[in-house]
Amino acid sequence: MIQKGFRCLSGWQPVFAIVALSFIWAACAGSLSGETDSELEAGKSEALVKENRSLKNALSECEARRKELENTVQEQGKLEDQIAKLNLLLVEKDTMIKEIQERQETSHKKLDEAIQEVVRAKAKLRSLESRAEAASNMAETEIALKVLKTQLPEPEEDADLIQAEQLLKMGAKEFKEENYGGALYLTNQAKGRIRIAQMRLVDKDQVTPVPGEVLFALPLPLQVIKTSNIREGPGLEFKVVATVKPNTQLIGYSYKDSWVRVRGENNVRGWIFQTLVSGR
Repeated sequence: MIQKGFRCLSGWQPVFAIVALSFIWAACAGSLSGETDSELEAGKSEALVKENRSLKNALSECEARRKELENTVQEQGKLEDQIAKLNLLLVEKDTMIKEIQERQETSHKKLDEAIQEVVRAKAKLRSLESRAEAASNMAETEIALKVLKTQLPEPEEDADLIQAEQLLKMGAKEFKEENYGGALYLTNQAKGRIRIAQMRLVDKDQVTPVPGEVLFALPLPLQVIKTSNIREGPGLEFKVVATVKPNTQLIGYSYKDSWVRVRGENNVRGWIFQTLVSGR
């Protein structure tokens, strides 16, 4: 009986062996699986670190590029201001040249043709003119001329003053030749030139210059490029006194930094940004 039982157990030995091997394999497989998961997690972490570094580098490059663009924009703004200021100075020089040319042409025509013709006509009527009236007007005009010379910054370069002096000299010559009518006519012409210079002087004196303001040599004929604001002072912080439309005509008198002092229709006065106007 006992021997039979041993034979039965010996028959189950293969089964027990298979079961034992199954447990051993499962344990080994679990161990291997754990090691594989750890390696995968480590690989993912390393990839994330590399990606994070790449993102940081890209962000640094973007920040550097942004700063470069900001500097470029600032430099472009400065260049636009410089160009606008140079354009204004060019308008100033062009205006001076045109003014001088027009005055020279007018002066030559008047002095060579009209004035001489009038003087000759006056010479025929000398008996009707008063010597005292001519002398009084000449003395009055000479005094006005002397006073004006002390008020203008560069009287020796002022075209109106130069022509007034020439007319007075011609009047004095006619007076010596007893052509009192011609002398009186020439003196009145000199008065007209002096009056023009006085008007320019008064126009400049109607405003109080601000520190750093630079006067143009001559008033500049300007026009508005696009709808713009005219302000009380040279800056965006000043109150808007008027809004002007494109092609509105203005007169420029001076500038400070990037702002131009102007006068427009209906005696509107103030400051406009230099890039908003051009010569006309």
